[in-house]
Amino acid sequence: MASFRREVMEFYGRNRRTFPWREDITPYRVVVSEIMLQQTGVERVREKYEPFVRRLPDFSTLAAAPLKDIMTIWQGLGYNRRALSLKRLAGVVMERHSGRLPQDRGSLLELPGVGEATAGAIMAFAFNVPAVFIETNIRRVFIHCFFPDEANVSDRQIVPLIEAALDRSNPRDWYFALMDYGSHLGRTGSNANRKSLHYSRQSHFTGSDRELRGEAIRVLLVRGPMTVNDIAAAAGRDARRLVPVLDTMVGDGLLVREKESYRIA
Repeated sequence: MASFRREVMEFYGRNRRTFPWREDITPYRVVVSEIMLQQTGVERVREKYEPFVRRLPDFSTLAAAPLKDIMTIWQGLGYNRRALSLKRLAGVVMERHSGRLPQDRGSLLELPGVGEATAGAIMAFAFNVPAVFIETNIRRVFIHCFFPDEANVSDRQIVPLIEAALDRSNPRDWYFALMDYGSHLGRTGSNANRKSLHYSRQSHFTGSDRELRGEAIRVLLVRGPMTVNDIAAAAGRDARRLVPVLDTMVGDGLLVREKESYRIA
């Protein structure tokens, strides 16, 4: 374990990545980055992060902002439900926690859009609390270093090693180092995460419902309320295919249907 820690920290010392969410660290800035980084690569998040926190600099501003404004800033990140989750999260922080992000895992898990990994990351990065969590780059490092010849490695096997290796005096930098090393391994070698029991390929984006959702949001942000036929014409899509996608977004709280028209909620 000592050798492993040394390997990771030596790499980090030579190859530390810089991101805006690692500078001027506040609980709010960490939360925004962690929600953005769910299922989205760091380079795309890097591009969108600073404009977002400049326009919406704190929980109070975010909670009060119209969803349409938030969605406009969010465009290009995909998975638009995360923008709605962020707004709802900010509302809960303002209403239940007097505008201060809670530090304990239980309270964090009650926030919209926050699961186990995100809660652990927030604890470590926002508050430097030695929380144990696993995400894709961390998983890759531990499989690469501890399970080189095994397949179907479960997170249950990895988590005790994460806990044993954790730098409890400075978990923030330790997790930064693990993630940077994991990103390096993903770029320079075979993807060790393919040996994970939980590995699955992301479905194709082109032609997917995700693509339709994104196109509908873009059209409605620019043009305002529209009928399904008008949205389909603007997006160059089949209206019959679009109807269930739009209705799903109504159920998610992203859109509102008024008579024959849809609009951003």
